[in-house]
Amino acid sequence: MVAVSEPQVDVSERVDPPSVVVARLEAFGVGVLAEAINRPVQMVNGRLYLRGLIADGARKSLEPLVERLGGNADYQSMQQFLAVSPWDPALVVKAVAERVAPAVDVEAWVLDDTGFPKDGKDSPGVKRQYSGTLGKIGNCQIGVSLHAVGARGTVPLGWALYLPEEWCEDTKRRKKAKIPEDVEFQTKPQLGVGLARRAAGWKVKQAPVLGDQAYGANTELRDQLHNEGLQYVLSVSPDTTVFPAETNFTVPEPRSGRGRNSNHPHPDRDPEQIGQLISRLGEGQLRPVAFRDGPDGKPMRSRFMFLRVRAAHHWRARDHRWHGGQQIPPREEWLIVEWPKGQPEPTDYWLSNLPASSSRGRLARLARLRWKIELDYKQLKGELGLDHYEGRSWLGWYHHTALVTAAHGFLTLERQNPNHQRPA
Repeated sequence: MVAVSEPQVDVSERVDPPSVVVARLEAFGVGVLAEAINRPVQMVNGRLYLRGLIADGARKSLEPLVERLGGNADYQSMQQFLAVSPWDPALVVKAVAERVAPAVDVEAWVLDDTGFPKDGKDSPGVKRQYSGTLGKIGNCQIGVSLHAVGARGTVPLGWALYLPEEWCEDTKRRKKAKIPEDVEFQTKPQLGVGLARRAAGWKVKQAPVLGDQAYGANTELRDQLHNEGLQYVLSVSPDTTVFPAETNFTVPEPRSGRGRNSNHPHPDRDPEQIGQLISRLGEGQLRPVAFRDGPDGKPMRSRFMFLRVRAAHHWRARDHRWHGGQQIPPREEWLIVEWPKGQPEPTDYWLSNLPASSSRGRLARLARLRWKIELDYKQLKGELGLDHYEGRSWLGWYHHTALVTAAHGFLTLERQNPNHQRPA
């Protein structure tokens, strides 16, 4: 029998022996898996899979994982559990999030996506497409994810596998990968909104949603988050168009005679690109802001500009909300600009629907907090094998990511209290 290695818990002083840590893992696994699993054989396989993910070993795909577990696991039974068994992975992610989020002091939710390099063409969603993970176009799957990040750690709040349009239209490939019939094409921002909407219904502290330009540039995403009552601080490009807050929107006086009177408010100026607006204002409105940032949480200082603006994208399309027979002008929101000293121009821009009374320090910190997602991906992939799933089942991908989330959650709690017996 192959011995199961001690879980990878990085602590400098260990009082508990490995057997006690394993016992805590077993209890944690039962607690989170019980939300979705009620069959004894599935529970056994789920607990073993968690143990295999956390055990030492470079590869966390099914075959080497089962081998590390020795005679405790049966490959066929484990494969059935992972790829076919109809347990709901979202319930496991929910259970992990509700247990771990209170311990990490949630400050923000971070929306992002990551690539899963693949060989062949049969894994669901795989195609030659751009991946930030690869830094180029390559054969891969893309997974969208949402993570709660805080001062004391992180926890994933959900996963969604991006299914390109060509996959959605290919009945044969869909059937082979066991993709449910009700799965339709959704863009990455649409998948992200769905994850945020779902997490908002859980017992997890709501926090502003952060995201890079791939998400921030999507006007529909910003509108949908706002309409769901969710705050955001999203990165945008300098060519995003806005109206300054002092812009006046007025409805033209009714005209006599023929013709339909307009009830579409007209702005008293044209919108302008963010980059042009900041260039026109110059550095005079910059102010130094101190905040904590970086992996070590050290105090940082940089120069920021905080302006109230109205995004203009939808205004041009004339599809804003109506009230009392008139269109409502675009909402006011924050434009946050970072322009470090010594730089010839700003380096980053964000739009945020946080209240007008928000402190500048909080706005700056949230704008800069998105880097924590990279630490999450590093651990999820480097230690726990997030991208090691080799199956070709749609459900299997979701099962694997849910179980990796559970392993990640257990390690997050262990790092905080490595010698404290924790209930399931």
